[in-house]
Amino acid sequence: MEHQQRSQARLSPSSDTEDTVMLLAPRLAYFAGVARTEHVTRAAQEMDVPQSTLSRAMVRLEQDLGVDLFARIGRTVSLTPAGRTFLASAERALAEIQRAADEVRADADPATGKVAFGFLHTMGSETVPGLIRAFRADHPRVRFSLVQNYGEAMIERLRAGELDLCLTSPVPDAPDLVARRLDEQKLRLVVPADHPLAARRRVRLAEAAEESFVTLEPGYGLRRITDDLCQEAGFKPRIAFEGEEAETLRGLVAAGLGVALLPPPAFPRPGVAELTVTAPRAAREIGVAWLDGHPDTPPVAAFKKFLLSRRGNLLP
Repeated sequence: MEHQQRSQARLSPSSDTEDTVMLLAPRLAYFAGVARTEHVTRAAQEMDVPQSTLSRAMVRLEQDLGVDLFARIGRTVSLTPAGRTFLASAERALAEIQRAADEVRADADPATGKVAFGFLHTMGSETVPGLIRAFRADHPRVRFSLVQNYGEAMIERLRAGELDLCLTSPVPDAPDLVARRLDEQKLRLVVPADHPLAARRRVRLAEAAEESFVTLEPGYGLRRITDDLCQEAGFKPRIAFEGEEAETLRGLVAAGLGVALLPPPAFPRPGVAELTVTAPRAAREIGVAWLDGHPDTPPVAAFKKFLLSRRGNLLP
């Protein structure tokens, strides 16, 4: 009878990994408990489960594996060589599950949990540090995982569950996202300090129609805004250089390699002049986005509420 049961094992060498895990995972803790005590009754008492449930689980586990894990003498059991091999891996798996459970509980703790927060490069030097400092005045032990990237990349990480919230521009409009406008940031035409327009304080964007532009790469929100504003001003910008970071573009402008539409710098940059654009209206909206229907942990909910409270007062 024993041989017949083993020959009808539920798992064959060709069983796929998902089926194997679904069959074995619920029984690993039971198996480790019996292996630790080498006594079914004692293991059942320690784990607070009926002895019959535990005995059936061990028999079923051996049937599914097609291997004897225990040598039985009455209610006392001892591990076979196969059982010792299986126990070592089972204990590692259970320890990893415990570690993961501890980690997610810690991340959700209202006082010491974690917020995965994404934001634009242009907000990393001043805006975001100021926001986190203000938030931590009331939540001093909340931890942050910070990600700087361009808008589309952050939205993809949001959808992948890698971010809880992101501060981005333009404010996204997608059915799977919730987005709220928080503030507006004026853009300036940045020209070299020795440029003919540098002595001006204000300029119409059309006056730069013949200039070479340095811009962010396609896919960046600010690049899209630059293209749209130039089109509204009646021209298509002639792109000389493309980059990934606003301050690098300012350096290219200072070197005389073109002009750029950029948000104000955190600190004045020598070698350039920053001109107010009077027409068309040059500004970008800044907003916060999160995945629709995604449940918030207490620290994420607190930080989201804080960001929304800064509507109209987000930027330094």
